Amino acid sequence: MSRPVTPIPFVSQGDAATVQAWLNALRAAMPDERVVDVAELSETELAQCKLAVVANPDPAELKRMPQLEWVHSVWAGVERLVEDLGDSGLKLTRLVDPRLAATMAEAVLAWTLYLHRDMPLYAQRQRFRVWQAEEYVLPEQRTVGILGLGTLGEAAAEALLQARFKVCGWSRSQRELAGVRTFSGEQGLAGMLAMSDILVCLLPLTSDTRGLLNAQRLAMLPPQSQLINFARGPIVDDQALCEALDSRVLRHAVLDVFATEPLPADSWHWTHPDVTVLPHCSAPTNRETASAIVAGNVRHYRQTGEIPANVDIRRGY
Repeated sequence: MSRPVTPIPFVSQGDAATVQAWLNALRAAMPDERVVDVAELSETELAQCKLAVVANPDPAELKRMPQLEWVHSVWAGVERLVEDLGDSGLKLTRLVDPRLAATMAEAVLAWTLYLHRDMPLYAQRQRFRVWQAEEYVLPEQRTVGILGLGTLGEAAAEALLQARFKVCGWSRSQRELAGVRTFSGEQGLAGMLAMSDILVCLLPLTSDTRGLLNAQRLAMLPPQSQLINFARGPIVDDQALCEALDSRVLRHAVLDVFATEPLPADSWHWTHPDVTVLPHCSAPTNRETASAIVAGNVRHYRQTGEIPANVDIRRGY
């Protein structure tokens, strides 16, 4: 089978090594396609492109393709891309990878256990040479609340249930998950927060979720509750979080995402005794499995002409 004349540009603001790694993976997954770095294409070739595969692209590069119909992101989170596309009319496909969900579920379980077994406290006691044990709490006696019950939240809930935690969850629209007490809407959010000893945030960043965890909602959590944010930094009001930790409303926060990344060296998070800082590492995309999913969507498009768009631009996810 001959390779299509029309190329598929890969558009990214990543460094050269990262771009090349993605190109290698995408080409291996789509040997019958011509996948190229957008920088290598002429204006004539760019004018023919109807599909682009992207990873944090420069919007100006997309505008150089007047016939572009749809964009396939290799990330699950697409809030920045949604904002950049605006009312362009482009269809957007985000990555939905079972491997990513499994990796996130692993991270949620690992860091939930980190908080459940008082590891931050014991680390502090070691520094001060304090030999003192805490009373053990059974997983069945601790409720983990999950904000966001999409693909990632569902996988996380299953892992937590297998570890014998009680699990509740909140989503924008009502969902039913076996073994999970589910909530929706504003009233449901308050009820879910009130029972969450450990709160895990897995929500997409939208206009509705930006600043969702403000001072008022953090105060709804049980005393000495703990927070894990594996979603996006701006979902949590940063100043409110600092004040909640300082006043011991919150006992500890595990943060993998921040409003500014990399986290600036002068940020308060680095030195706060009740914060664990992670470098956005909870669920990295696997290039091989992601490329295979992109390849499947491209193949479907070639065979049917149907664009497998799965993002509602108005809702932001």
